[in-house]
Amino acid sequence: MPTTERAREELERQVTAAAQRYLDTSAQRQAIEEQLDAGVKFPDSPEAITARAERLLDRGGVPPAAVVAGIRAEALDVPDTRERIIGISKDLQAWSFLPRGARVAGTVARISIRHNGRELPHGTGFLVSPRLLMTNHHVFPDETFAQRCFLEFNAQVTIENIPDVAIRLELDPGTFFSADERLDYALVAVAPGADGRLPGDAFGWNRLSVQLGKLVVGEAVNVIGHPSGRLKEIALRDNALQVRLDDFLHYRTDTEPGNSGSPVFNDQWEVVALHHSGVPKTDAQGRVLRKDGQIWQRADGDDAIDYVLNEGARTSSILKHLAVLDLGPARRALLAEMGPDSGLQQDITPTPEESPPVRISSMREAVAFNGLRGASNAFGNRRLVFLHGRRQQGLDPEVLRRGWTGGLNHGLTRAGIASIDPSDVWFPYYGDRLNEAVGHREAISGAFDEVTAASAAEAFAAESTTGAYEQLVVEAAVRAGMPQDGHMAHEGLESTLVGTVQRALSWLAAKTDVDALAIATIFRDVDIYLSDSEVRKDVLDCVAETLPPGGELVLVTHSLGTVVGMDLIANRLPDGMDVSLLVTAGSPLGMDAVYSRLLVPGPKRPEKVRQWVNAWCPTDAVAIGCPLENAWGKLIDLAVANARDRAHHIEEYLAHPDVATAIGGALN
Repeated sequence: MPTTERAREELERQVTAAAQRYLDTSAQRQAIEEQLDAGVKFPDSPEAITARAERLLDRGGVPPAAVVAGIRAEALDVPDTRERIIGISKDLQAWSFLPRGARVAGTVARISIRHNGRELPHGTGFLVSPRLLMTNHHVFPDETFAQRCFLEFNAQVTIENIPDVAIRLELDPGTFFSADERLDYALVAVAPGADGRLPGDAFGWNRLSVQLGKLVVGEAVNVIGHPSGRLKEIALRDNALQVRLDDFLHYRTDTEPGNSGSPVFNDQWEVVALHHSGVPKTDAQGRVLRKDGQIWQRADGDDAIDYVLNEGARTSSILKHLAVLDLGPARRALLAEMGPDSGLQQDITPTPEESPPVRISSMREAVAFNGLRGASNAFGNRRLVFLHGRRQQGLDPEVLRRGWTGGLNHGLTRAGIASIDPSDVWFPYYGDRLNEAVGHREAISGAFDEVTAASAAEAFAAESTTGAYEQLVVEAAVRAGMPQDGHMAHEGLESTLVGTVQRALSWLAAKTDVDALAIATIFRDVDIYLSDSEVRKDVLDCVAETLPPGGELVLVTHSLGTVVGMDLIANRLPDGMDVSLLVTAGSPLGMDAVYSRLLVPGPKRPEKVRQWVNAWCPTDAVAIGCPLENAWGKLIDLAVANARDRAHHIEEYLAHPDVATAIGGALN
């Protein structure tokens, strides 16, 4: 929906280039259409179909569990099996399809421009990190042009079909701006809101992935945007990928002018492309045609063009282009915030006068981070405290706090509750202290690429000072349903596994969505904390250094942090400080091997805790023993469905509206 001459010229160049790519792929498209007519559901290469099927299985994109189990029993080298996996993901959608769609829709904003004293809708953009927004190059041709524009989030109707209250944010191209005409993308920083929150913390953001396997020919795509500048709309289901080029996708989806810059999603709500143009029908001379078959003229307007397909730039191509840009440390650090799947998290250490580092360049550098204090009066007499889990050494607590807060704000937004500012959160940080206390025991897990889960588990069991490591792993496997007659599952580990620990670990890897090596090291860390009194003291001392001096706590804990939190409540809270709400997420507190070794052995609910909410995912290997009510008595157990490859991630837990509602209610 171009509103300036320059933007219109940029769009026309993109339309012309898209039309040429359409003509160049006529033979390929005809071959695909013939296969579709012959009944081939996904006329793509065997390699693409294999990659897609494996990604769906690995990331939990194929419901229901019973069907998945039946498929996984077959050899995955059978083409029909792979296609059936993709077909199930296309035809059957889990209940979470709609709320997940609503969650990513919150990241999409209407772009408007200040033009001749007016504010006019100009396009669509979407957040791809806590601070960066992606749209088209023809929407933002350069930094100066972007400065004239602003964003409106929540420009949509509510569930009652009445206009929502739009939230306006300004762009900050001076902090970051990058654009490419050929791929037609622009990436620009967004200024914090009036309350100081980063946009991604308030509205969430999309984790772009450079990996393959997100879509095959014949599979559906979904587009969310602001066609013709209207309130937010979504195109679902009656669409499909037609042709995949090296850098672009051609798909059949209803879009209109104003959708420029919209995210194109697969059915798992992963961004697969940046929508940028319709593909117009042309004559033999390459001239654009109107719907009545006549030659199109600019005066006819965009609505008169006979569009035959739509085109978007592939996410992976954009990320690869960003990866080779010559950027300074501060801007490269902003790109790194797009997450590990983006392929942009390089070793970055900005100078102090630039932005803070996302992570230190090496996890063994002698850099020690301290915990972060929060506001003392943001929630009246209550203080929100996040207590992290294992393997956080070398990570910037500020980035971690923003990640936790971003996940919580996802859930609060879905629940219709006001989001919170990361600076209001207290974030004790013991990652470096734990790593130092563990010392030489980190040597094994420090080189993940050089060891197997089996060898690591054997080493961890041998190093366990009390022999409790084996007890932890075996109890977890038994609670996960491992038969005790010697018939064990071996999926995910070597086929010649021997020994009790390896068999138990193999069972857990087969029954959950957590990598076997990750399971082995998680329980190793829990064992060290519970077995070594000096390690426990160091961790608790470190946490106590960043506790609020007074007030009531809303204590949100994760993984090993749930164990630390229980000891903290029993032994380190100041007199008179109570916990109005305890949230445990991904917790191993349901296992006897854990709760029997607490400072105050359980299961005995702490008197200081008024309300306890435990969030657990059935496919989280650390949450074995849940629901906790079975052991600990009266509390609220919330079973949630996390993404398969993020079953243990705290951001997934906090993004669930029931979890967020409990926290928001306690703070208010």
